[in-house]
Amino acid sequence: MADLSVNIGNLKMSNPVMTASGTFGYGLEFQDFVDLEKIGGIIVKGTTLHHREGNPYPRMAETPMGMLNAVGLQNKGVHYFVNHIYPQIKDIKTNMIVNVSGSQVEDYAETARIINELENIPAIELNISCPNVKQGGMAFGVTAHGAAEVVSAVRKVYNKTLIVKLSPNVTDITEIARAAEGAGADSVSLINTLLGMAIDAEKRKPILSTVTGGMSGAAVKPIALRMVWQVAKAVKIPVVGLGGIMNWKDAVEFLLAGASAIQIGTANFIDPAITVKVAEGINDYLNRHGYSSVRDIIGALEV
Repeated sequence: MADLSVNIGNLKMSNPVMTASGTFGYGLEFQDFVDLEKIGGIIVKGTTLHHREGNPYPRMAETPMGMLNAVGLQNKGVHYFVNHIYPQIKDIKTNMIVNVSGSQVEDYAETARIINELENIPAIELNISCPNVKQGGMAFGVTAHGAAEVVSAVRKVYNKTLIVKLSPNVTDITEIARAAEGAGADSVSLINTLLGMAIDAEKRKPILSTVTGGMSGAAVKPIALRMVWQVAKAVKIPVVGLGGIMNWKDAVEFLLAGASAIQIGTANFIDPAITVKVAEGINDYLNRHGYSSVRDIIGALEV
């Protein structure tokens, strides 16, 4: 058995496999299918300061080798999470991580401050792909200034591991990554979903109620892999790679490209036990190639 342990900031993980926010619920929904404690980290669904209903239906659509979603961060708010969800997940023996979203800087900071008080939540992941309502709806994560502003505000009130999730819908993702690093991020995760749309030709109407939505799944992997490789060379903090990882081989490719850990998203809908299978596959790969630790292959791509 190879050593699969990795560190993301002060976050110690037994293996580099995590779940992507929004694809694994709060973990509880999957406990009949997989041993949650064999997963390196579970990132729960997006949490906001206040209750959000999300977008109207239909808000999901299947695409070739992927899917579109426009759920709209439906959740009952951080106080509901603290009072009702946290007591159910706090004793799970793995890293339970909260994905934090907001529509203005103050919302992010207040949500992070509240979660900071939860002893058994060792990290948060900031979703900076959300629209900034004070700036006409432009997402925080599409400009270096916007990314730095929200990360800096959260860093002032949050003293545990801070992972910042980057949007791929930008011209130069390395610029955003460096801004997040400079503002105090302990790690960056990428990519979030790509902006896409689907049309019903017979009805001559968009399939999603919001017209556009976030695309994920196997089809986005080459783009995600390229961006992870670019960002890993541009920053000194650990990179978490995600986007189209469907099996252990995909995961190994992201590690070779420079990711210190990976997240699995859409594949959870196909196989609820895929996370553990990927961790086992990484171990088999390391053994076959004579590596004693997963850290030996991080960034080991020969270019």
